[in-house]
Amino acid sequence: MADDTLTNPGITRADETATQSPNRLIASNRVEGTAVYDRQGEKLGRIENFMVDKRSGQAEYAVMSFGGFLGIGDDHYPIPWSKLTYDTDKGGYVVDLDREKLKEGPKYRADEEPVFDRDYDRRVYDYYGVVYTW
Repeated sequence: MADDTLTNPGITRADETATQSPNRLIASNRVEGTAVYDRQGEKLGRIENFMVDKRSGQAEYAVMSFGGFLGIGDDHYPIPWSKLTYDTDKGGYVVDLDREKLKEGPKYRADEEPVFDRDYDRRVYDYYGVVYTW
């Protein structure tokens, strides 16, 4: 398949993946940078990265960034992966959360990463009302 992002600069890799890829799986580099919206369609931020359990291979968190200006000063918000739904019409993920709920949630600065241990998992999952099953 030709890389339309080179011939048509208006198409991003996330757009290409959302609208043209028939595949169920997606490469991690195509998830990073994907927009995150609330249920009303307002853009909240973007996926900075995601955290995968080394043993099970399951995605645990999407780490969303927002809050800064032009990407500078963004805080990182780990959101349980199960809270995100991919919307092909938007070409991004949708969460059933509003900006205020996110702002009050667990977060960290880009230059510091928390210890992703079971206590941290429990705190994040409890905050978002997701059943902690480990």
